[in-house]
Formats: sequence, C-alpha cells, structure tokens
Amino acid sequence: MTAAMAVSSESALFQKYELGRLLGCGAFAKVYLARDVATGQDVAIKVIHKSRLKNDANLIANIKREISIMSKLSHPHTVRLFEVLATRNIIYIVLEYVRGGELFAKVAKGRFSEPLCRKYFQQLIAVVSYCHSRGIYHRDLKPENLLLDEKENLKVSDFGLSALREQVHADGLLHTLCGTPAYVAPEILAKRGYDGAKIDVWSCGVILFVLAAGYLPFNDPNLMNMYRKIYKGEFRCPKWMSPSLKRLLSRLLDTNPNTRITMDEIKRDPWFAKGYKNAKFQEIDYNFGFAEDKRPVDLNAFDIISFSSGLDLSGLFQEKHTSFEDVERLTVEEPPEKVMEKVVEAAKAEEGRVNLRKKKEWGVELEGQNGNILVGMEVYRLSERFAVVEVKTKSGESRLWKDKIRPLLLQEPNVSC
Repeated sequence: MTAAMAVSSESALFQKYELGRLLGCGAFAKVYLARDVATGQDVAIKVIHKSRLKNDANLIANIKREISIMSKLSHPHTVRLFEVLATRNIIYIVLEYVRGGELFAKVAKGRFSEPLCRKYFQQLIAVVSYCHSRGIYHRDLKPENLLLDEKENLKVSDFGLSALREQVHADGLLHTLCGTPAYVAPEILAKRGYDGAKIDVWSCGVILFVLAAGYLPFNDPNLMNMYRKIYKGEFRCPKWMSPSLKRLLSRLLDTNPNTRITMDEIKRDPWFAKGYKNAKFQEIDYNFGFAEDKRPVDLNAFDIISFSSGLDLSGLFQEKHTSFEDVERLTVEEPPEKVMEKVVEAAKAEEGRVNLRKKKEWGVELEGQNGNILVGMEVYRLSERFAVVEVKTKSGESRLWKDKIRPLLLQEPNVSC
C-alpha cells in the first residue's frame, strides 16, 4: 500500500486497519484494500451496509452462510477469513488479500498448457475434497471464484452459495437451485434433488475443460439450448487434448451422477496423479465458544456473535428478543476497564434502589430491591480502544440501562466508508 493510500492511525477502522483503494464493488458490498496497523499486512475488507440488506432474506442468508463456512476452513487453497467487525450500521468482513486476481482473467488470454492445467486442477481438487470431508459443498465453482496468489497458486473464494451437510434432505439430497448456468450440473436442471459433492465434481470438470480448451464445453447464445446441451452432455474435446485428458473429462462430465467419477477416483486417475502431492498444512482448530468459568479473553466481533455451538450469526443483522429478556450489543470507544468504571458510577447514583453484583472481571448484574436481576452485562475487548458490550434486560425493566447507563457508554467508532 502506498503512502497516498494510507490514512492516519487515529482514523483507522477500529484503530486496526487503514483503508486504501477500492478493489471492487457489488450489488450490496464494496471491497477495499487495507493494511493491518499492527503487522503491516495487506488485507481485503468487504464492507456491507446493513440498510442494503433490508427485506432481502436470501442475501442475508448468503452472507451468514459465507461467514459461517469460511470460519470452518483452514486450507492453503482457500481465501482465509481473519475476522468480522461490526457497528450498528455496517459489517466489515476482513479477508486474506489475494494479489494475483481471478483465474478467469488469465485464461481469458488463452488456453493453458496441460502441465499448467494439471497444476491448477490438482490444487482445485485438493481444496474441494477438503471441503467435502468437512461436509461443505461449494455449489458455484467457476474460474471467477478462483483467485491466484503472488506465487501463482490457487485460492477458492465466494462461499455464499455453499451448502452444509446439515442442509441435506431426508432423501439424502440437496434441493436448492443455484450455480452459474454454464457450470451447473444436469441433475440440478432436472429439479429432482442432487448430491452436493457430485455437482462440485461436474463444475470442476467444466473448469478443467475451460483451462485446457480456452472456451466452455457447453455454450450457446440461447440459454435453453445451452441447458439442453448440458442435460444431454453434448460437448467435444479439441484435437490438441491428450487422450488421457479426454478420458478424464468424459468421466468428470458424465451426465449420470451415479457413474460420474468420484474425488477418490480423480486422485487415482493417471492424468491427474502425475506429480501430485497432497497439500501439507497445519489446520487451525476454530473455537468460538466462551467458557463461563474462565477469565474473559480478548475477542473480535465474530467471536462475540458466535457463542452458540450452532454459530448463530443473527446478531450481525438484528437484535434478539425473547419474552423473558431483551438483548443488545453495542460497540463503544472505551476499553473494558473504563466501561466497568462507568457502570459502577451509574450504579452508585442509584444507591438504595439498585445493588451491583460482580460476576467476573468484566461482567456485572444489577439487582432491584426485591433481588430480581434488572440488568446483566458483559464486556469484551475488541481492540486497545474499543469494546463490545452485551446487555440483557428483563422485559419492561430497561429504564436503568437505557436512561442511565447506555448514555454514558454509547459512542460510535470513528469509521467511514
């Protein structure tokens, strides 16, 4: 990042990231190049304004799914999710910055040699197989979602349309229609349900064909004609392809999912296996839980909204309410120690009407005279100057929090996008 791109540390996002140039812009998000102030590392930050997500349940579901799935992945050929930050109005998804751009841009200049095709296809199969072993099916594999790092190695991105094993129906199949037309498997077009692993294999086959041929196997200006070709498996390999590559493609693009080649069979295929070495890496054990009996630790916003074992991400998009209590989370420009000082100060002002009981270092409960808990509060450090406060109040008993304590704490971080 150049000096002209940098902003002062005082105005850095959560005092952690200096925002730089715009990398890309989509329908609901912008992606910026940024620099980690502490390490100097470049990252990509996806900025999502919550106002743009209103009344779009599918879009919210895709974002939740992408965050949830990427948090489970730790592979050298996936784009790494570093953390998720959030204010009242904006979500910031901090990702690994992949410098080489899309594989699509490279293949658009011309087809690859078979050795180069093999390199990228081996990396693709390694990471897709890894995802499948963890019950994750990408469902939208295409060259536009494959990035290249500075060493020309593959990185799979965009898990917004991915599915988890838990989404499989009682018939053992997935039923949601998704994917990009030219890369979609014939069984999805049949609308009778499909195996997530098998449609990923099909998409990998289309990608391999594109890399080796320089064009799509199934293509037609008329979408219905293209779907007909996909459904019937009508494609021809160009004459320059080796016989062994043609044989592999015929098995990858088998219209019958029951006889289509499997991941294990791909790895044993003679064309694929040449020089293949499975990626060696140390997997990170993600644990977003919080143990009640342990000292509070420094957490980022992703950890805080992910206490449940099911990785509940609803806190990013809306406040939770139940018939028993209201829950609110807010970001404050104070360290946890200062937050607790202000809470104690507010409780002293209510002396005689409210008792303060400490739960742990950065957690308190405020009781009424009858011993009922009016407010429960826990504070988590987000950075040196910012914290997230999680507050639970009894329904109809929120005056103490809203009128007395909240005004002392509420200060939006100085961020702008």
